[in-house]
Parts: sequence; structure tokens; C-alpha cells
Amino acid sequence: MTSKELLTIGGRTFHSRLMIGTGKFPSGAALREAIEASGAEIVTVALRRVDLAHPESESILSAIDPKKQLILPNTSGARNADEAVRLARLARAAGLEPWIKLELTPDPRYLLPDPIETLRAAEILVKEGFVVLPYIQADPVLAKRLEEIGTATVMPLGAPIGSNRGLKTRDMVRIIIEQANIPVVVDAGLGAPSHAAEAMEMGADAVLVNTALSDARDYGAMARAFAMAVEAGRMAYLAGLGPERDTAEASSPLTGFLFEKDGD
Repeated sequence: MTSKELLTIGGRTFHSRLMIGTGKFPSGAALREAIEASGAEIVTVALRRVDLAHPESESILSAIDPKKQLILPNTSGARNADEAVRLARLARAAGLEPWIKLELTPDPRYLLPDPIETLRAAEILVKEGFVVLPYIQADPVLAKRLEEIGTATVMPLGAPIGSNRGLKTRDMVRIIIEQANIPVVVDAGLGAPSHAAEAMEMGADAVLVNTALSDARDYGAMARAFAMAVEAGRMAYLAGLGPERDTAEASSPLTGFLFEKDGD
């Protein structure tokens, strides 16, 4: 098993374990640079920010190559299950694949996802044949419920959206990873490549970043740094990290060959 093993979501395989969001970039060119440098194969697009009837005029959609990247519409801005379901249906009617990143954030200050409405919307969309990737708080009980109703992943936050604070929910994310039988994608709050590496070292299947890239001075360089961090973190997880110890343990113990006599 190597760090190059494929990621499988909804019966579809991907080489990259880094997903990219498209908000906050100053131009389509900046977004295109980040996407290309990242190697991402899943790119999320907020439905409320694009005109699906005229995609050729949209700098966001024009920056995405549908031959290389899956456009993952998201319901960012939806405040309840009904709004989210309506947005998902509109995206499918416009010709996008029936994949949806389910985001329900009624709280305008911290943009925390609503667990009750998320579960309700997920139940509806799964029954309608959508591949549902729900954005959630780092709640192991909710994550298991979503898995049981048939979501393709769970996407617990590392920290509030756009905060760049890193993996503040690591203890709960660790439990979610331990219990999950579907991919776990750490989403939101990852502000540095080291944050992404930490999530992957814990056993997350993928991460999603946006603000960390759009905040960077060099979009392409930061995207490459995240791609390398994700690969390194995955490789470390598969290789098996050593246990933490409460006391020192010599890395070169004075035993064995150091005491062997000549000719022995």
C-alpha cells in the first residue's frame, strides 16, 4: 500500500486527496493557477455565486476543466433543508452531475453547520439519488447517522470556515475517523500545509481548502505546498507513526553490536 492509493467516493476514484474551494479568489486566472498547481480533481462551487444558465460567462466555471476536475456544487448560503434541497435540484437540472456538497449554515457570524437540518436534507437527497458530501461540525454521533442513511462522505470542520486556525477539533475528528466506514474529509479552518498534513497523519481520507490558498501571495506555490503536505501526511499515516512517550527513550541504546568483541 502506498500514498498513491486511490481515493474512492460514491463509486468514483480519484488520485488526489486534496479538494479545492473556489471562493475569495480575485480572478479566474488566480483560481485556475491554484487548481492546476494543486492537482485537485474535485473543485467545489457555491451555487449562489454562479449562473448555471450561462456558464461561459462565469470566471469561476471557466477556470475549471471538467475533463480534469469534478465540479462539486455546494449549497453554501442555504439556511435550512428546503433551501439546500432546492439548490441541489437546480444544479442537477442545469446538467451538473448529481453530486452535492451539503452546507447548511444559518449562523452568519461563525457559519457553523446546522446538524438537524443537514441530516434532514441529506436523507432527502440520498433518496433522490444524489452523491452527498455533508459539511458538519466535528460530531461523531451525527457523522455515524449520516453514514447510516447513505452519504458518500462526512466532512467535519477543523475550525470555523475561513479562520485558518488549523485542526482545533482533532479529538472529535479522531473519533469520527475511527468509527467511519466512508471517507472522512476534513473541511474548513485549515490554514497551513502543516494543518493538512496533521489531518492526513491522523487518517483522514482527504482535506478541502479554500481560504488558505486565496489568502496566499502566491496562489500556485501555496497550492503545491498543500498538495505535497497531503501526500506526505498520507504516506506517514500508511507507514505507521511511532507512539508518543511520556519519558525519553534513547534512539541509540548502548546494547547489541556496540559491545560485541572482535571475532564474535
